[in-house]
Amino acid sequence: MVNMPVSIREVAQKAGVSVSTVSKVLNHSPLISEATTNKVRDVMEHLHYRPNLRAQNFARQRTHNVTFIARAEKNAAFNSPHLFEIMCGVENTLSEKGYSLTFINLAKGQDERTVTESLIEQKNTDGIVLHISAVSKKVSDVMSANNFPHIVIGKPDFESELCWIDTNNNLSGSIAVKHLFQAGYRHIAYIGGGKDDRISLHRLQGAQKTAEDLGISILPKDIRQGAVTIESARAITEQLILENRPEAIICANNTVAMGTFHSIRDHGLTIPDNIAVISFDNYPYSRIMEPALTVVNIDVYDMGAQAGTMLLRKIKQPSLQVQSYTTLPVLIVRDSTVKKAASEPKPTKI
Repeated sequence: MVNMPVSIREVAQKAGVSVSTVSKVLNHSPLISEATTNKVRDVMEHLHYRPNLRAQNFARQRTHNVTFIARAEKNAAFNSPHLFEIMCGVENTLSEKGYSLTFINLAKGQDERTVTESLIEQKNTDGIVLHISAVSKKVSDVMSANNFPHIVIGKPDFESELCWIDTNNNLSGSIAVKHLFQAGYRHIAYIGGGKDDRISLHRLQGAQKTAEDLGISILPKDIRQGAVTIESARAITEQLILENRPEAIICANNTVAMGTFHSIRDHGLTIPDNIAVISFDNYPYSRIMEPALTVVNIDVYDMGAQAGTMLLRKIKQPSLQVQSYTTLPVLIVRDSTVKKAASEPKPTKI
């Protein structure tokens, strides 16, 4: 004898609720109380109820899939590991609600508008997470025209109706300068990414503004931009040392800091006694560098998790508008900015 599958109506009758309530529990509706949700789920388990996901998705035109779009170049896992931390935060949040995550890495020259239009037209995703590297005005137009659920990780540098969350990168640059100033450094240089590196640019703007407020300046000749590689940072640092050696250098990320470390040692100088170094993002190798690297850190995993939560809300309520700074930067002080004379306790006379 073949057992007939349990229906949603049977679950509702056993739990003493309406079919609509059971449906809302299945769809993780925030409108149902925790007590009712638990009661319905207990009945489901007791009756061995298994929801027909295909029928659910068809009825709601849902795929329970979300797409993450970014532009990640070769060696991105080394140069920009924050991208993968963000993705993990997004994926874990979505998986808790029964969603899967698909990653699309835009190839060089691939049109981001064509990709997003195709995803929306084919109806094979319920929402889109856009890394700032894959955002343009063309994408903004597509999202607005379709009122499609999305969230951008990073604030666009143009006016738009895009929904986004970001950390305050200006504040990160400000924190770096304040720390160096309080540690006694006045002549500060900045090594950033390329001219299209928005994050680095915003950090520089924050650093410059705070330096002026403190009565010092990061002079144009002490601001250098280049490829985010060890080799490029090594060459740029050498130029700074030979031309007019700074007391401290702010580096765009850990990779740049590694190149700066090499160059300082190439010239027989020590960190931080001759030149202090501070960077951004608490990547694993920032803790094993010698000396350990002081960083202004952003919990990008948390940012990804928040992006996932926002997108789930957008899927349920497409008209919801979100534009906010969410994750605050935090200073982690290590040996690369703390001079030994200042950090070692003075001997006590007996």
